[in-house]
Amino acid sequence: MAMLLEFVGNHWVLFAALGVILGLLTYTLIIGDKGSVDPSSATVLINQRDATVIDVRPAADFAKGHIINAVNVPMNGFKKQTGALARYKNGPVIVNCRSGSQSQAACHVLRKAGFDEVYNLKGGIMAWESANLPLTRKKR
Repeated sequence: MAMLLEFVGNHWVLFAALGVILGLLTYTLIIGDKGSVDPSSATVLINQRDATVIDVRPAADFAKGHIINAVNVPMNGFKKQTGALARYKNGPVIVNCRSGSQSQAACHVLRKAGFDEVYNLKGGIMAWESANLPLTRKKR
């Protein structure tokens, strides 16, 4: 036991880093996917609760194919356009991008703006397509 304490005392920086890493892993396991939905759960929200889908991809990518009735609000300048999305504030909102990473940042912006229910589409449009769910090219 004395040797262990001596080792920890000599390498305290490493043990502090270990503590931080373990804390972050615990946080990720407990809270990590909170506010995210997979494609099948997203379809349930869309069909049963009339969720609004906000696509944060560039307009060119949106035109190539998007979730039916999605609203395109590109990520560049997203913060400035949250006022235009205020009419969706009280219902469920699903935010998607290509892979799910940019939409996570957009979800954070919407939550700060006071949106009640905001969900990130886990895996983005890529996961939607791999689940064989439909995309459309029609404008709303």
